[in-house]
Amino acid sequence: MKKTGEKRVFKRRAVAGTSRRGGRKAGIPEGLWTKCESEACGQVIFNQQLEENLRVCPACGHHFPLGARARIAALVDEGTFEECDRGLRAVDSLGFPNYADRLGVEHGRRETPEAVVCGTGSMGGVRVSLAVMDFTFLGGSMGAATGEKIARAVARAESGGRALVIVSASGGARMHEGCFSLMQMAKISGELQRLAEARLPYISVLTHPTTGGVTASFATLGDLIIAEPGAMIGFAGPRVIRETTHQELPEGFQTAEFLLERGLIDRIVSRREMRDTIARFLGYLLGGA
Repeated sequence: MKKTGEKRVFKRRAVAGTSRRGGRKAGIPEGLWTKCESEACGQVIFNQQLEENLRVCPACGHHFPLGARARIAALVDEGTFEECDRGLRAVDSLGFPNYADRLGVEHGRRETPEAVVCGTGSMGGVRVSLAVMDFTFLGGSMGAATGEKIARAVARAESGGRALVIVSASGGARMHEGCFSLMQMAKISGELQRLAEARLPYISVLTHPTTGGVTASFATLGDLIIAEPGAMIGFAGPRVIRETTHQELPEGFQTAEFLLERGLIDRIVSRREMRDTIARFLGYLLGGA
């Protein structure tokens, strides 16, 4: 530091591990940290800590998206899950432009080659048939293969005397398959009616987002409907509803919290508490507690 008249000139000293341009630290690999998506939080989280916390922000509780297989691992008792219908995949029945190419890419690069993973296992010792949707596969859209896998999961619960748990994460019907996609709504709903007649419980878990034909069918037909905090749940999007009704929508519209107050959802449960909560309710529904 030295004086120049009455002005003081400070020379910046370089700090080890930083760059003079932009002050960016050198030698620290990218992809180690994730910033919380909640506007009210913005916490920077070490990725390993985020994964260990089931992708829930430890600061504010914001729920990040979670893949189907990671969710299954968090829900079922260790070592009990057996996948079913893994080879059942979508086909381009209508010749929709670029759909076959898109499916080829999706099928080839993913461990989960459809928008849902189904199988059997146990939760807290209770035998269940499980279907968990994966939003990362074409937005979790419900095509014929997705619908067939879920319908089989429902039938598997009925034939095996098991409880049914479906975890939804979907943008709705898959437009690439037209009416073949829309037919899945009725097919799955019919299977759920047979499950109800067999007096076996169905717990529906709604995660962000659950919309369209999935919301309009099996996602809202559970004996008990549980949602994760902050999940967006609805049929049409807010813009479509606003333009159709010419009304301003209330604050928090289509959030889990909004729908809990109005009776569509029975309970909001944090992901970290989901397995124990479902197991406890299944005990009640099956008469074991």
